Amino acid sequence: MSRLLKLYLFAYNSLQAFGWTISLFRILSCFIATNSVNGAYASAGDLICLLQTCAFLEVVHGAIGIVPSGVLFPLMQWGGRTHFLLAIVRRIHEVQELPAVFITFFAWSLTEVIRYWHYALNISGGCPSWLTYLRYTLFIVLYPMGLAPGESELYVHSSTFGICS
Repeated sequence: MSRLLKLYLFAYNSLQAFGWTISLFRILSCFIATNSVNGAYASAGDLICLLQTCAFLEVVHGAIGIVPSGVLFPLMQWGGRTHFLLAIVRRIHEVQELPAVFITFFAWSLTEVIRYWHYALNISGGCPSWLTYLRYTLFIVLYPMGLAPGESELYVHSSTFGICS
């Protein structure tokens, strides 16, 4: 891999890691300040929408072959998250205050902080073993945690508002 390509991937992953770190900090700060899970979208929603939209670059990276992930898995993950985020949470204000949004945003943010820092540090050749361990074990708990509220609780609540039939 060329030096310029490594620099680009390091910058992309570092910026994503930094953005997700900020979103995690905002979510937790809001939770601590208010002792409530209701402010997750207000505190970090716009930033998470931006980060998730930019993550489409991962589909492009796979499509042009600069990463070995291919296209299908990144496209499915990006599409599912983006639909949930932009078509449901961003558009339905009642949904934004649900505990499921806090749980999902927390799980996504923590997962992405670990994943993007892992990628960035692997590119630079200095990834600590504890981060690799977290990358490949913590998601076992966080992935279902971030997926379940979006698929179950939000569906129930959205049908209450007459959105789903």
